[in-house]
Amino acid sequence: MSLSTQPLTDHPTPDSVVAWQPDGPVSRDRFLADASHLAGLLPAGGHILNICQNRYHFLVGLGAAIVSGRVSLLPSTLTPEAIARLRSETPDLFCLHDGHLDTIDLPGLAFPTPLPLAGRNLPVPKIPVDQVVAHVYTSGSTGIPLTHRKTWGALVINALSEAERLGARGHALVGTVPPQHMYGFESTVLISLHGGAAAWSGRPFYPADITAALAAVPPPRALVTTPFHLRTLLDAGVEVPPMDFILSATAPLSEELAARAESTLGAPLHEIYGCTETGQLASRRSTATRAWHLLGEVRLSPAGDGHVASGGHVEGIVPINDVVELTDERHFLLHGRNADLVNIAGKRTSLAWLNQQLAGLPGVRDGIFFMPDEEPDDHVTRLCACVVAPDHTARSLLNALRTRIDPVFLPRPLIFTDTLPRNAASKLPRASLLALLPRKDKAGE
Repeated sequence: MSLSTQPLTDHPTPDSVVAWQPDGPVSRDRFLADASHLAGLLPAGGHILNICQNRYHFLVGLGAAIVSGRVSLLPSTLTPEAIARLRSETPDLFCLHDGHLDTIDLPGLAFPTPLPLAGRNLPVPKIPVDQVVAHVYTSGSTGIPLTHRKTWGALVINALSEAERLGARGHALVGTVPPQHMYGFESTVLISLHGGAAAWSGRPFYPADITAALAAVPPPRALVTTPFHLRTLLDAGVEVPPMDFILSATAPLSEELAARAESTLGAPLHEIYGCTETGQLASRRSTATRAWHLLGEVRLSPAGDGHVASGGHVEGIVPINDVVELTDERHFLLHGRNADLVNIAGKRTSLAWLNQQLAGLPGVRDGIFFMPDEEPDDHVTRLCACVVAPDHTARSLLNALRTRIDPVFLPRPLIFTDTLPRNAASKLPRASLLALLPRKDKAGE
């Protein structure tokens, strides 16, 4: 029989460490007191936009929203257009911030100064499993974001499944991804509520900041990051404190980078696969196997020309926008997103595979293939690529790519830049890439 409620956190004792701040550990009692205090200060309204940059502040804001029956909105972008759309859909929306309200056109509440801790062994609130606690968003076919509602019970199962797979209980987690992004939300925030982990409050970006954050928390510890941050960390050549595992997501990870990371950092590297609609679905040890292992009770099943996810924390039956190949009931191979597949002159490949080949070239610090807007019917649409490779010329890089990919997929144009326009989650919005294209798309070698 399923439980009708789940606790706000499963940390077992008042002194259990829920998070780490620069001044030390944050106990379960401290977290519960901070969440209760903030809940009493929240303005009227059932929807909250939590943009706190401090990960512990975000965690407290989430807890305060949950115990007071409010819904946290987690949009993929905070552009004025996106904020206006959220406000029209949820007129009672307000913004919780910790000094970074910027130009967001919403009523704001600054994160409060904590009160002195009074009492001990504070009661842990029980939350109905069917309570909707978060809205996450994906792009619809019309370009208007679609809302996906996440219930507390499903999120708890989600976090526990990941924690069990990774052996994360008792670990301090340093995350380079924001808590508002689905990956950061699941793998640093939820897992610190249910899963026995404890998130570092900061969000380090540069290699020196990552190493300092890892040094600030005790072992066992782990790094929750992206291929971009991982490559930048390795290229910096800095001394990194020992870790128990590394977790990567948001973009495909090349075999070369996975092997280099494990060899240099001395820790196993795991990847998480999932999508906003379903949450995380599977994991793998990247250097050991190509096959993905489904989490918990999640299932993938054939449906039409694709597959659907169900079971475990997946709410309903959800189509998967990726090309997968089931190898048995619990494992599958991932061949790329449907939208990722390209067909040029009758030859097929995926952008993910091309990106892996590009990233694996010596001297390439960052890079991405993408399709430009469609050409007229009497022209062949050619792939584009943006790359950070200061030691290469266009000719030398194209010659290196020829040894790895079919010439029909060589990029035209190949654009060199000092940095790629990555967002806070290290992803590359298509609009930002298109803005880098020259007015006339002609490749020059």
